[in-house]
Amino acid sequence: MTVVRGDADAEPGSGVETGERPDGEPGSGVMMAFGRQLKLLRLRAGLDRAEFGKLVGYAAPSIASFEQGRRIPQPAFIDKADAVLDAGGLLMVLKEELARAQYPPFFRDMARLEAEAVELCAYDTHMVKGLLQTEAYMRAVLAMRRPLLDEATIELRVAARLARQEIFSRWPAPLLSFVVEESVLRRPLGGEGVLRGQLEQLLLFGQNRNVEIQVMPLDREDNAGVDGPFTVITRKGGEQFVYTEVQGRSNLLTDRDETRLAAARYGIIRSQALTPRETLGFIEKLLGDL
Repeated sequence: MTVVRGDADAEPGSGVETGERPDGEPGSGVMMAFGRQLKLLRLRAGLDRAEFGKLVGYAAPSIASFEQGRRIPQPAFIDKADAVLDAGGLLMVLKEELARAQYPPFFRDMARLEAEAVELCAYDTHMVKGLLQTEAYMRAVLAMRRPLLDEATIELRVAARLARQEIFSRWPAPLLSFVVEESVLRRPLGGEGVLRGQLEQLLLFGQNRNVEIQVMPLDREDNAGVDGPFTVITRKGGEQFVYTEVQGRSNLLTDRDETRLAAARYGIIRSQALTPRETLGFIEKLLGDL
């Protein structure tokens, strides 16, 4: 069995927390490539860093950090820089890879697998799956982390999660299945307004033909998910992976027997939960009660 383990959150003060990456760290290659391309385009436009910075709303030292591959640019900067420099999409093409570089090293493989998935099945017990979260819900959850995350790190994590939601518009469309415990949908993380927005987004996602969202009711006497949350990812060709994360630690399982058992367990969980149609009605009722 192959197991990859890692910390779910880097220690305060590390490169992950600030958005800075030391040379040679996995993920820095795409940052260096972006930085070189950005500098070439800026010089082609005849702009120094200060002039360019004024046009995109960033200080010259920040532009230098981007160009030298020491800081991960946010999606809004990439979009604006591409337009200002008339890059024709040369910068934007790296946006997805740069978003994945915002994660701690251990999660980048998982993010890549997620982007390649032809099928993704997730069971969650404590909070709404990151792929399904609204921006407000993301910010609320990240602000609750202990030890506290600084604002720059929260912005990086939000940008990365939003970029992952590209999976919903990808074609060919992957098959996406989510089972969530009822208690998650009743927990007002961030306040009632945040919860309302999150429930409304679940209804929208649930209307996609390739997405099935199911609720595991609290009154169920049988629940095969007692061992906790997990995600099963299937790539083209049938290769499967199982990802788990708890208390700041993560596992990525690749052993065929382990992944088959997890997939079978997920199938049982789905059969015990409300159907997707019943779930949409359930969520609508929750919204009506708020």
